Amino acid sequence: MILRTIDMHTGGEPTRIILEGWPRLEAPTLLGKRREAREKHDHLRRALMHEPRGHAEMYGALLVPPDHPEADLAVLFLHNEGYSTMCGHATIALARWAVDTGRVPRTEPETTVRLQCPCGLVTAHVVIRGGRAGRVRFESVPGFAFALDAIVPTETWGPVTVDIGYGGAFYAFLDAASIGLDVHATPIRALVDAGETIAETVRRFVPLQHPDDPDLAFLYGTIFTDGGTGAASPSRNVCIFAGRQVDRSPTGSGVTARIALQVARRQTRLGQTCTYESVTSAHFTGHAVRETTAGGRKAVIVEVAGEAHYTGESMFRLEDDDPLRWGFRI
Repeated sequence: MILRTIDMHTGGEPTRIILEGWPRLEAPTLLGKRREAREKHDHLRRALMHEPRGHAEMYGALLVPPDHPEADLAVLFLHNEGYSTMCGHATIALARWAVDTGRVPRTEPETTVRLQCPCGLVTAHVVIRGGRAGRVRFESVPGFAFALDAIVPTETWGPVTVDIGYGGAFYAFLDAASIGLDVHATPIRALVDAGETIAETVRRFVPLQHPDDPDLAFLYGTIFTDGGTGAASPSRNVCIFAGRQVDRSPTGSGVTARIALQVARRQTRLGQTCTYESVTSAHFTGHAVRETTAGGRKAVIVEVAGEAHYTGESMFRLEDDDPLRWGFRI
């Protein structure tokens, strides 16, 4: 079996775009295709995300036929634990790739790419300068504050207060200093341990609901912040997601959720640009474009912007007699 991919990164966070070799998914909807991939072809996800072809922090994007009438292309997001519903860094990479490859005809000064994600339709705009695709900005699905000041009991820190926001996926947010950590100085391993513990606790004590589909109602991870808003100066955030992965980018869906929370707290106004910094010092900018609703909840449409770059092109071979062809984790 041969699987062909293009590899990119956004702020250091990988996106392995799967072009060929994956069996056709027959489900009529994208969420149905997500379930089908998980139930019938998960060995292929493991083969490309896990070692020896991937690594502990690998992230993937599987292109599939869209079922949304306005979409240019559709995608399933893959990682070491399973399948996400939204990914901002991969959206930025896919939008640039779609323009570079002619999947979407190039227009100057910007080319619009409409990407169907499991959470809904995402509209990206790719800046064209000198005939080359560059910075990408995208408007995601409505972001909203699900819970403010939710208190969850932990064995390590006692009661911990978190905000829960949705930006295509749900995240638990907290200032790292509230539990004695520092997003600039605390070793990453300690942040990972804390983030996974908090996520597991929130999953036990805070039932999530999404107005569109029950498949969207799951906590993706924990995002630690430095307590800032990103308005006056870049604010660092560290996202721990999908079974202890650390996002190298500032987390596009997390930026959407974070701005939605800041608007709900009146810390950020419509149109105000905020800048967020990742563990690699990469920056995403974001701002709330307009107000909307999501199932009766107050919500905002957020625009997020960043840049993606190519890292390679691969043709992976899976030999029938290879006992590790479906990947492994240590």
